[in-house]
Amino acid sequence: MGMRLRKAIETKRNFLINQLINEGIYKKNDAHLFEWTLTDLEQEYRKLSKAKQDVADPEDLPPCLIEQHWAIH
Repeated sequence: MGMRLRKAIETKRNFLINQLINEGIYKKNDAHLFEWTLTDLEQEYRKLSKAKQDVADPEDLPPCLIEQHWAIH
């Protein structure tokens, strides 16, 4: 069981690191992404996702998200 958990955490870390790199984030406060904890990566990814959602033009959103987008604001 320990090996599965370790693999799942590593997979999640790699996903988050790749998503942040794709958005141009490589390091923060002189710490490279691979040095960050999983919690730090998740927080930065959430912050980035929220910022992108706040800036998104509702006309650019898929139809299934338009109502949800306006319901939030």
